[in-house]
Amino acid sequence: MALAANLFLPAAALLILVLPALPATSTAWESASGGEFLKGKLSGLVLTADGVLRPGPAVKSTSVIDQPVLWTAATAPDGATYVGTGHRGKVYRVDKNGTVTSIWTAAQPEIFALCVDANGVVYAASSPRGSVYRLDGNKAVELFHPEAKYIWALVPAPGGGLYVATGDQGRIYYVDPAGKGDLYYETGQQNVTVLAVGAQGQLYAGSEPNGLLFEITAKAKGTILFDSTLPEIHGIAVGKDGTVYASALGGALSTRSATQAATANANATAVVAASPTVISVSESAGQVGGTPAQVGDLKKDSSPTSVTSTVTPVASGNAAQAVDLSGVEKSAIYRIAADRTVDTLRSSKEENVYDLLLDGDRILFTTDQQGRIYALEPDRKVTLLAELGDSEAIRLLDRNGGFLAAQSTPAKLVLLDSKASTTGATFESPVHDCTTVSRWGRIAWRSPGTGIVFETRTGNTARPDQTWSSWSEPLTGPGDALIPSPNARFIQWRAEWSPASTTELSGVTVSYLPQNTAPVIRSISVSAVAGTNVTKGANASASSSNAYSVTVTDTGDAPAASTSSTASQSVSRGSMTQTQITWQAEDADGDKLIYALYFRGEGETQWKLIRSQMFENSLLLDPDVLADGRYWFRVVASDSPSNAKAYARETELVSPPVVIDNTPPLLKASPVRRQDDRIEIDLEAEDATSALRRCEYALDAGPWQPIEAADGVTDSPKEAFELRLDKVKAGEHLVVFRVYDAAGNAGLLRVVVH
Repeated sequence: MALAANLFLPAAALLILVLPALPATSTAWESASGGEFLKGKLSGLVLTADGVLRPGPAVKSTSVIDQPVLWTAATAPDGATYVGTGHRGKVYRVDKNGTVTSIWTAAQPEIFALCVDANGVVYAASSPRGSVYRLDGNKAVELFHPEAKYIWALVPAPGGGLYVATGDQGRIYYVDPAGKGDLYYETGQQNVTVLAVGAQGQLYAGSEPNGLLFEITAKAKGTILFDSTLPEIHGIAVGKDGTVYASALGGALSTRSATQAATANANATAVVAASPTVISVSESAGQVGGTPAQVGDLKKDSSPTSVTSTVTPVASGNAAQAVDLSGVEKSAIYRIAADRTVDTLRSSKEENVYDLLLDGDRILFTTDQQGRIYALEPDRKVTLLAELGDSEAIRLLDRNGGFLAAQSTPAKLVLLDSKASTTGATFESPVHDCTTVSRWGRIAWRSPGTGIVFETRTGNTARPDQTWSSWSEPLTGPGDALIPSPNARFIQWRAEWSPASTTELSGVTVSYLPQNTAPVIRSISVSAVAGTNVTKGANASASSSNAYSVTVTDTGDAPAASTSSTASQSVSRGSMTQTQITWQAEDADGDKLIYALYFRGEGETQWKLIRSQMFENSLLLDPDVLADGRYWFRVVASDSPSNAKAYARETELVSPPVVIDNTPPLLKASPVRRQDDRIEIDLEAEDATSALRRCEYALDAGPWQPIEAADGVTDSPKEAFELRLDKVKAGEHLVVFRVYDAAGNAGLLRVVVH
């Protein structure tokens, strides 16, 4: 995956992937890189930039908030955390012990913005067409009502007051402590998505749809600090030295939909989208929903009745589907130095980056994939600190000796300790497809110490279910152990660290022998090729209209291209023509195949070997090897060149009867009967092998003229023909008869008329 290419170098080169088109010999599935480990599930583990798993930050507590979606969160000086939720417009207080209390319900359905000032005063903003409120206990005092549909962000201003970021007109307001609001800065963008205050009191603002980062130093005075190639600036963090860090979103979120969402059920359960979903909120209270981004629609939504936001991914009761544009850049993290030089620290085509948090000289950031939290080190190496699972991690907050992660759907707060877990950790590998039922060998792991036990389970469905085996007994060998799980197509392993263990795991190898799949012979074709049948003369059309080749498929049906509807076909060979036998075969394992070809004539009971040990799928037979008659051909294919004798498999296919006919029909004419200018000649024609197909004559070397059989149809091995010619001039004449059989052999007879 592209993410692994960005994060884990050079260790990613150690990964060995098992390709399905390999011989059914002993095979190894190796997990030995960050990219492979990212496919599994981590709990209490860190995945280093070098692709090593080790115990990581411990989850100290989890506070579940019974709401469809969480939009925003902020910490207070007393250690409490305030959370703004969606669809029901509720604000919650989560104390430092994790107790969750509902403190306010707005008249509007969404709380997109919330902040706490240095004095512990809580401010929340409702949308759409809502206001900014100061919360006092369970009461809310309306502080400011902007002329805006959406309020996306709030941040305390230096010296008191608030900055308010709004959308659909992309304006920033300043609200003084008394509640008087005034337009502070006009961005010209559709939405101001995020705000941050610098050490010198300057205001930073991110926007969409042009992905602009503004630095605002006073009312109506600002500049564009950075213009991203991605459409939305989503996160901002400001260092003490004036360095600004920003995250931007793109990829599946790079388009905007103006579709009005359906009304959300008040009790609807939030649906987690695989990729971030564009949010569309109506003006009517209670109306919210997710709509998929429309590929190719890059127009801004200037409609007065709806607006979209990508503050966090969510789908309402009317489940939306996100558009996943594979190979498109989804997110990036930038560093803008004090001298305004810009450096791209990271970009990803796999994950969306939501929030940034400075932690000393490194940057912590959250993503939508499995609620992951990463650390971007000064050397640009990326470490996966935690994987919370369930849903996107949309906010990251500093918390004495650790940090808080806010997850969207389901809505919850997770407190992580900065110290390594002392309660044990686990890693569950992805399910590996061996393509066929396999015999298991050993599982081996690379770890410098002890304290890790392994378990395996197997099944024949792509996802583990009740049909899978249970997890095996713990495997604690000195570095490897025999896999005890039943033979199956799919396998999965799990590693568990004992409490307080600091052991690292750098690689795991599972050895197995896939069941060998038998080869398949798709078809056999028998045809006359190369050289010229000298008895055919110039009448190529006559022979081309007859059955000339036969093909049998593995279904036993003749292909549509066959020129005859009968199962028995004829092949003609003249003195220079050979019989070619060709077959098509394949092996699902990609094994090398070897063939043997047999034949059996009509009335015979045993197959005779023509040739064995062939790697080619075609054979030419000399003209005189087979006499006239009906024959069957059998091809046997074996994958023994790629498999041990005990596991090699073979298959065979038999052709329908093939008529080999080298001999032309025999012709016999009656004495010529002549009366005045009329000539009558009776002709008998017979072929020993195949049916007759055409009779024609030529008078005095003139053009060939067809004659039909006396019974009306020329279709039997023996036919009678009658030639009646009128107005023939007196004198000697030459009549030549030519009769073709089904194989295209022509018999000739010369008759002199006196």
